[in-house]
Amino acid sequence: MEKTKRILIFIFSVYLCVMSYYLYTHQYYNVDIEAYVGLIYKAEFPEMKVEEIHKKAYNDLKGTNPKIFGITPQDEEIAVGENTYYKVLSENPKAYEEELQLFSVKPFYNFVNWMFFKLGFKAPVAVSLTSILSFVAILVLIFSFLIQILKNYPLAFILTVLISLFKPLLEASRHASADSLSCLLLLVSFYIFVVKKNHLWATVFAMLCILTRPEYFILYSFLYILIYFYSSSLQLSRSKLLMSYGYIFLSFFLIQYFNQISWSTLVMNQFTKVQIYPISDPDPFYFPDYLNYVKKVIMLDFNGSYFPILLLFIVIILANKFSVNSRRSWLQSLFFATIYVSVFLRFLIFPSLANRMMIGFYLLIILSLIYIQNSKIDIFKNSLEPGK
Repeated sequence: MEKTKRILIFIFSVYLCVMSYYLYTHQYYNVDIEAYVGLIYKAEFPEMKVEEIHKKAYNDLKGTNPKIFGITPQDEEIAVGENTYYKVLSENPKAYEEELQLFSVKPFYNFVNWMFFKLGFKAPVAVSLTSILSFVAILVLIFSFLIQILKNYPLAFILTVLISLFKPLLEASRHASADSLSCLLLLVSFYIFVVKKNHLWATVFAMLCILTRPEYFILYSFLYILIYFYSSSLQLSRSKLLMSYGYIFLSFFLIQYFNQISWSTLVMNQFTKVQIYPISDPDPFYFPDYLNYVKKVIMLDFNGSYFPILLLFIVIILANKFSVNSRRSWLQSLFFATIYVSVFLRFLIFPSLANRMMIGFYLLIILSLIYIQNSKIDIFKNSLEPGK
């Protein structure tokens, strides 16, 4: 048995190396990367003028992905003037400077990118490494969790490989975005809270998750409400819980305090009408346009995501084990309801259910269903550490 474990761990390590190489050589350079590269240079050279940062960032990217500037009349403009907007950014340092504020609301993600740059990597490579190494860490965490749940190395290995091929996870790892890192921090915070029973470190990673993607504050807020009412089952004092949530709220508040661009401008910029100068000269928010856009895309986005099929599995698995008199059954049902309510509220703030942005929610659902289906241990009352 020990020999099988060592062989599988070796094969898994080789697999991670192969996948890392594949992701590194197949990066998708979306237009967001020019902002993240600019923020790296802004942090490293605070005295550098925006014109120099603009020139340096775009010079770095031209050789890497010339198509980033290949805007043609045939390209669809989802928000009015979207493609024209990116062309203006490539030519106008002032507009580029204001666009950087749209991406500065992810301070921990930008900090990690900057740290890789400090280690000697070129700025575009530093941004890519954040996504790739987050992908590797996510798979290691999933493999570790599944081993403890299933007590079966071969099955845990097979499931981890299948999850690694999940398209949203691969897409998130190929993009210059905070999706992979925020997913990793979300899963780590849950793993530490539920399995390791270390509420302090769970709070720290939850804070870092929000500092990477602020919209996860919605999910954490609802989960804290749920945990509050089940605090006795979790053996957690409500005073510690409220203190922990205070730190979570502080993380979100600090981002909002320093954010120079309002939610309404952000919505318009992404979905209604792009703002060339979202700070100095934003257009007034027009609610009917926003409402029309939401009504137009909400069903299409939801049905185009993995949420309907996952909901089907949730209903099947929970119905098979559900008992009206079981506190555990109600907790499990409310947990999944919390995820779906958070997703819809997030959609109202940021009207998109792009699958790579939802990877944290997806994996949370998938891993929870695997636990419910395969484990007889009450994860809220027992440790999953080996030998316990």
